[in-house]
Amino acid sequence: MKRSALIIEDSGDIARLVRLHLRDIGCRADIAGNGEEGLRLFQSRSYELVILDIMLPGMDGLGVCRVLRASGDYVPILMLTAKSTELDRVLGLEIGADDYLSKPFSIPELLARVKALFRRTDALKERAASALPDKTLHYGDLTIEVGKRRVRLGSLEVSLTAREFDLLLHFARHPGQVFSRAQLLDQVWGYSHQGYEHTVNSHINRLRAKIELDPAKPKHVLTVWGVGYKLAEAES
Repeated sequence: MKRSALIIEDSGDIARLVRLHLRDIGCRADIAGNGEEGLRLFQSRSYELVILDIMLPGMDGLGVCRVLRASGDYVPILMLTAKSTELDRVLGLEIGADDYLSKPFSIPELLARVKALFRRTDALKERAASALPDKTLHYGDLTIEVGKRRVRLGSLEVSLTAREFDLLLHFARHPGQVFSRAQLLDQVWGYSHQGYEHTVNSHINRLRAKIELDPAKPKHVLTVWGVGYKLAEAES
C-alpha cells in the first residue's frame, strides 16, 4: 500500500534526501520549504505523516505543529531539528509531536521511526474499526463514547486532544491496571525512549485538568506512587 508524507524542511538537500529514502519504503512525499507552504499543502491534500523541521523561515515548526494539532485531523508528526537540548525536545513533544529526531540523523534511524509511526496509526485505525460505534463507558460522572471519540463530564462535553483521548481510552480499556510511564509511552505514544517519561506527566496533568472536578484530588486517573498511573474501576 502506497503511503504519503509531507516534508516541511527549508534545507532542500535534506528534504530531497529524506524523500528519496521514503520512496524506498513505499512512501511518496511532497516537500514544502517553509511553514506557510506546508500548511497550504496539508490543507489541500491527504497525508499519513508530516516530517517537520523546527527551524523554518517565517512560521517555525512549533507554530506549524500547533496549527496541525488544532485542525482536528490527526496525523503523526515527526520533528527534525538541529536543536538537541532537553527543553527543545520536550517542547516539541508537549505541543503534539509524536516523535523527535535531532540532526544530524542516520537514515536507518529515520526510517525506523517512520515505520513505527505508521504501525501505530494502523493499530489505532484497527482498534477504532473493531470498536462498537455505540460503545459507551461510564466512570461516575465521566462518560466516554468510544466510536465518536467524545468525552463528557456530567452533561458537559470535554474537549480533548487526540493524544489525551488516546491516553484516556487506553486507561479505560484496562480499568484498575497500573501502567508505568515507560509502558504508557510504548503503548500510547508508540515508542519508549529513555528520558521522555516526563511528557507522560504533563499529559496526565492536562487530562486531569479537563476530566476531574478537583484535579488536585483526582478520582478518575489515579497516581500509584512509585509505579505509575491507573484509571479507577468503572462503576456498574
